[in-house]
Amino acid sequence: MTKLSVNINKIATLRNARGHNRPDLLQAARDIERFGAEGITVHPRPDERHIRYQDVRNLKAVVKTELNVEGNPTPDFLDLVREVRPEQVTLVPDAPDAITSNAGWDTVKHQDYLRGIVAELKGLGCRVSIFLDPVAELVRAAATTGTDRIELYTEDYARLYHADRAAALLPYREAAALAQQLGLGLNAGHDLDLDNLAYMAQNLPGLAEVSIGHALVCDALYLGLENTVQLYLRQLKVRN
Repeated sequence: MTKLSVNINKIATLRNARGHNRPDLLQAARDIERFGAEGITVHPRPDERHIRYQDVRNLKAVVKTELNVEGNPTPDFLDLVREVRPEQVTLVPDAPDAITSNAGWDTVKHQDYLRGIVAELKGLGCRVSIFLDPVAELVRAAATTGTDRIELYTEDYARLYHADRAAALLPYREAAALAQQLGLGLNAGHDLDLDNLAYMAQNLPGLAEVSIGHALVCDALYLGLENTVQLYLRQLKVRN
């Protein structure tokens, strides 16, 4: 069964808007786990505009499922990971001023660079995932880095879903099949929501985990956080 990891960046954004501790990020993480999610994802950025580095330290002490820390492996990010040692690190090639993740790694060009980082992170006991577009040569190159998993960047799937969902998913299915052949685990994330999640979960072989934040938090404004988490979990359990 595909696991749900909830990205809580947007909860931190709301907290930071007033400079106090409301909503309480740590309590939100505890509650999200209590509501059934199997992981908590955070993506600290250099300007700490949502998740702060101290949040990551604090979350490590309270998250009981899996803490997934995403980010560009800058020196500061790597220092944080060395200290916290989360269960999973997802490497994302974000520019410092990126609003959100908007591209996967060029694993051909950055193969040697990633290989060294992956080796160090695995040595710390972290599972490593590389954020990736669904392109065969990138999947093959990712496998040479020693990474445990890849995370498929699903913005194109979400954008094209309502026009032709089978066509939208096809490159992801091909990338997933290749990942399985190469012994890579498979995650997915970006713009997944209550409309498009079930179809992907039903039809993407080997999908181990999805990371969802923005859409889930938006839905929770209307539906309530507990109900929303359980609705997303239900989408992952739907079967044809």
